[in-house]
Amino acid sequence: MLVRTSWWATVRTVAWSFLGLRARSGLERDVQQIKPLQVVAVGLVGVFVFVGALAALVHWIVPG
Repeated sequence: MLVRTSWWATVRTVAWSFLGLRARSGLERDVQQIKPLQVVAVGLVGVFVFVGALAALVHWIVPG
């Protein structure tokens, strides 16, 4: 049975995977509920946000 998940649930799943912390029960539930395209889309957005935040931090710290 496929259950529709919210984008927020997908964001939470991708965020936990970025940190490398994931419970086995959560992983099994997510495999059944979340579509791979959602994970890829949220993952790409997460990578761009992370790289942008790092670039902004470096620009702020390193003097002109």
